[in-house]
Amino acid sequence: MQAKRQLQHLKPYKPGKNVEDVQEELGLTKIVKLASNENPFGCSEAVKRAIEKEMSELAVYPDGYATVLREKTAHFLNVGTENLIFGDGSDEVIQMICRAYLTADDNTVMAAPTFPQYKHNAVVEGAEIREVPVRDGRHDLERMIEAIDEKTKIVWLCMVNNPSGEYIRDKELASFLSQVPEKVLVVCDEAYYEYVVADDYPDTLSFMNEHRNLVITRTFSKAYGLAALRVGYGIANTSVIAAIESVRQPFNTSRIGQLAAAAALEDQPFIDHCRKLNREGLEKFYRFCRRHELTYYPSQGNFILIDFARSGDEIYDYLLRKGYIVRSGTALGYPNAVRITIGSEDENDDIIEHLQHYFQHQTQ
Repeated sequence: MQAKRQLQHLKPYKPGKNVEDVQEELGLTKIVKLASNENPFGCSEAVKRAIEKEMSELAVYPDGYATVLREKTAHFLNVGTENLIFGDGSDEVIQMICRAYLTADDNTVMAAPTFPQYKHNAVVEGAEIREVPVRDGRHDLERMIEAIDEKTKIVWLCMVNNPSGEYIRDKELASFLSQVPEKVLVVCDEAYYEYVVADDYPDTLSFMNEHRNLVITRTFSKAYGLAALRVGYGIANTSVIAAIESVRQPFNTSRIGQLAAAAALEDQPFIDHCRKLNREGLEKFYRFCRRHELTYYPSQGNFILIDFARSGDEIYDYLLRKGYIVRSGTALGYPNAVRITIGSEDENDDIIEHLQHYFQHQTQ
């Protein structure tokens, strides 16, 4: 049996090494994973209490409409409950958007490099992929406008671009949306929204009334610390939500995931705390980069992409043997760089110390 033609050369997502594999491979007792942009501070204590209460209900199917989470999210965002869709992480929301809107007769526009699941899911649907190279880590919005034609169905904007950490400014988004045809869906992926501190970052929700072709995706996997429970959501006008809902699998978010996300949403002081500590960690890496004259992108996410002017695989392997799993830029479109998730204070200090020893050894 032969699968779809477009799947023949499509590689499945390859996650980074997990802690157990590295421990077994290298014989190390302490392994720190700073490769997947997870929250090093875990999740809110309120979430843990909510999960404990729900453990006796594991035999019961979840609410297919995610009513409690839907109502709390709608209230928090000041949008209608009918303007929301929930998924198995924002990854599934991206997949549902592609399934609902893309065919082999369509094309979709995105930056490159950027979050790979836009392209992956579009390829599955057989659509033409139009990639516009980033400039200095940022979306080249002018060229992305030029790439749109009568067959374009979706344009993807990674608002805090992964892997660079650069972001789209308010005036840039306003200008871009004013130029995109109404029939083209614009998806603003805000996976790192809660980490943003830039004053000129857009209030994306404020654009929704004027631009009915706008979709915003967010997740509870990053700052909220619920990556294991896989809950993300999309925000859009009702006609778009209705189209996406038609391809959503029943019971696609778990009981525990829904209740945990609802509890997490109510503990915004925890998010404020994580944002503050993340910013302090980034500043430490900035100082390290300046001290060693390394190029880096100022980040609005919980990660930093550093150009080491040598193979990213070499730096990755060195840190791996010191017990730190990071992400080599080779697979991210930056072969001389490494992407490092911001960790706890001790983790940041330790990995920076290892990198300083690396440079000292190189100069001896």
